Amino acid sequence: MKKICTVVGARPQFIKLAVVSRVLRKEFDEVIIHTGQHYDHNMSDVFFEEMDIPKPDYNLGISGGTHGQMTGQMLIKVDEILLKERPDMLLVFGDTNSTLAGALAAVKLHIPVCHVEAGNRLGTYENPEEVNRIVTDHISSLHLVCTASGVDFLKREGFSDSIHLVGDPMYDAFCYYSARLDGSELNELTGFDGAHIDLPDSFYYMTCHRQENTDTDEKLDQIFQAMDSLDAPTIYPVHPRNQERAARLCQAGKYQNIILTLPVGYQTSISLVNHAKKIVTDSGGLQREAFFAQKPCVTVFDWVTWPETMVNFCNQLAKPDRTDILAKLNTEVCFEPKYRPFGDGNSAEKIVKHIRDYLN
Repeated sequence: MKKICTVVGARPQFIKLAVVSRVLRKEFDEVIIHTGQHYDHNMSDVFFEEMDIPKPDYNLGISGGTHGQMTGQMLIKVDEILLKERPDMLLVFGDTNSTLAGALAAVKLHIPVCHVEAGNRLGTYENPEEVNRIVTDHISSLHLVCTASGVDFLKREGFSDSIHLVGDPMYDAFCYYSARLDGSELNELTGFDGAHIDLPDSFYYMTCHRQENTDTDEKLDQIFQAMDSLDAPTIYPVHPRNQERAARLCQAGKYQNIILTLPVGYQTSISLVNHAKKIVTDSGGLQREAFFAQKPCVTVFDWVTWPETMVNFCNQLAKPDRTDILAKLNTEVCFEPKYRPFGDGNSAEKIVKHIRDYLN
C-alpha cells in the first residue's frame, strides 16, 4: 500500500482533511503531520474530535513568531519526518505557512506534492497567503482545483496537464455535516468567563480574525459599531489573540448587541451559518460556507478571494468601516439555486482518484 503524508495546521485544513482522509484511507497508508499552527483546543483538538479525524501521527507544536520563523521551524521538522517516513506523495491544502513548509520540504527530497485548492489568486503579494499559494503551486506536481477561476489562473501561469477541477472539499464537509446536525450544537456557546450563553432567536454571525482588521482599536471598533446597530444581536466567536481587545472595546463602547464567545467547533459554526440572518467575516472559508447556505455575506477584506461567491451581491467586500459594512448588509441579494460553482459534494472521491492515477 502506497503512503501519503498529509500536512495540516489550521482550522480550514482540518475541515478538508476530515472528508478527504475518510476516502484516502480506503486505499492508501496516510501519515498525518499537524504543524500546530492552530494550537488552542477550540481551534484544533475539537475539530479532530467532532469530525472523527484520525489522530495526527506527528504534532509539531509550532505556532507564533514571524512568518519566516514559523515556516522555517516547520520546514526543519517536516523534513525530518519525511526522511523517516519516505512517502510516495505529500498532500497539502490551501495556503497557510504549514502548506508552504510541507511543500518545500517534500520537493527538496524529490517527493511529489499534491496541492488541493490550487490556483486560487488574489493578485497581490501584500497578502502573505498569496505568496504561500503561488510558491506551493509552482513546486507541486498535481494541482487539484476547487473552481473554474482557479483553473484559469493556473493556465495563465503556464500549467496544463497537472490541473484537475475537482470541486471544493469544504462543500463536501458542509453538506455531510449539515445533514447530521440536530440543533444541540447551538447550546455549546460559552463566554470568556466560561458561562453558558443562550442563543437569541434571531442573530447575525461574525468572524473577524485577520491581523489587518484586528491590529488596531480603530478598525475593530468600526466593525463593532456596524454590528451593534443592527436589528438583531451578533454572535462573535473570538480568536484567542483578539479576546482582550474585543472585550475592552465592547465595554468601552457599551455595545449591547454583540455577544462575544470563545471559538466554536466546526459543527457549531456551520449551524450558526445555517441559522443566521446574514454573515460578516474576513475568513475565506466562512464566506464560502455562507454561500453554500445561501446566506448574504459581507467580507471585510481588500481582495476578492472567491469570485464565484460575488454573483448577484451574494458576497460583497467591505472596508473595516461602519458606513460601508452597513451599506453592504442592506444591499438586495439574489441566490440562484442551480448555480453550483463549488462542485457536487463529491470532491474527496475525485481528489483520491487523481492521486491514484498519478501514482500508478
